[in-house]
Amino acid sequence: MTVDRGLLALLEAKPGKGDELATFLKQGRELAAAEGGTVTWYAFRISDTTYGIFDTFEDENGRQAHLGGQIPAALGVVGPDLLAGDPDIRPVDVLAVK
Repeated sequence: MTVDRGLLALLEAKPGKGDELATFLKQGRELAAAEGGTVTWYAFRISDTTYGIFDTFEDENGRQAHLGGQIPAALGVVGPDLLAGDPDIRPVDVLAVK
């Protein structure tokens, strides 16, 4: 398996909404697990208001399928209530994997 691409999404919660965003992200694990093209999926917290998601993929088809999948759609629904701004979603190249 060659993982050579990923996505990094940084999310800023509205004041007082960090716990709700964390719960949403924890629920996203099941959706990510069902995606055949997503190799790894991590949800993380940097601070009380800053959260993120990091995913990896073997090919561009997997990454594009994820971007068009259920997690981004669900984030679009809850985003206006939970997020202080638009998610900062960046495609990344994975240079090395252990």
